[in-house]
Amino acid sequence: MANETGSAPTRGTVVPYLQLEGATKAAEFYKKAFGAEIAMAHPVDDKGRTMHIHLYINDGSLMISDFYPEYGHAPEKPAGFNVALIVDNVDRWHKRAVDAGATHVMGPQDMFWGDRYAQVRDPFGVLWSLNGPKR
Repeated sequence: MANETGSAPTRGTVVPYLQLEGATKAAEFYKKAFGAEIAMAHPVDDKGRTMHIHLYINDGSLMISDFYPEYGHAPEKPAGFNVALIVDNVDRWHKRAVDAGATHVMGPQDMFWGDRYAQVRDPFGVLWSLNGPKR
């Protein structure tokens, strides 16, 4: 359940924190694409931005915020990384993400390292890798 005060417990010990154009819209997208739950969210300001949203996705935490150029956080296009999401069924997660509006990058495949793997790019430019057991 989302709250606007305090904090929510962090799940995992390494937590991606993404700055995105439209963090509130991204949180709604992640709910549809990845089954995210909003654990905590600061209210939006008069420009529609939020400084912090804490999401739970598949037993892990993801934190997001909007850019704040006036505080030294200018917009930057996501590059040079992906968010790895370990899942139980790569095909099902890939389909849900694409159906929600993610761009198909690489379809589910059995990989040489022994897992099933796929990639999608979300509407905010973030590349997601879906990794799980072979079918």
